[in-house]
Amino acid sequence: MSATRHNAEQIAALPLRWDRKNRLRVLMVTSRDRGRWIMPKGWTMDGKKPWQAAKIEALEEAGAVGFVSDQPIGNYHYMKELAKGQSVLCRVTVYPMIVDELKLRWKEREQRKRHWFSLEEAAKLVEEKALMTMLQDLAQTPDILTALEDLRPAA
Repeated sequence: MSATRHNAEQIAALPLRWDRKNRLRVLMVTSRDRGRWIMPKGWTMDGKKPWQAAKIEALEEAGAVGFVSDQPIGNYHYMKELAKGQSVLCRVTVYPMIVDELKLRWKEREQRKRHWFSLEEAAKLVEEKALMTMLQDLAQTPDILTALEDLRPAA
């Protein structure tokens, strides 16, 4: 019988960019276990603000570098399978990221694939219903994300 713990906190980056035709794209990575498409995410980190941890996860899992907003755009829940048949219900807080650069070499490049998708395509690929809804909503109101450009520090 599997034991379930409740409500672990995770953070995620939603890596975004506008392509040459000014279409909004989201960078997804494959999970290490089953190869399903997910956002870069992980556990909160001691001594780091949540959006700083999301930025680290984006770099480690996707090789993405850029600006991460300190304002989340939403959250979703999913069941994370742990060792020995245990699972935990995770609440994932999502922070939008404007990607400036993709590294050719990054920490988890041997364990994951990455790919740019439209928000609509990404919504069809994810398993979590609340995440699917979040991506669909963003596809319908991309001007929410355009405001991120105003938050980006001047270079």
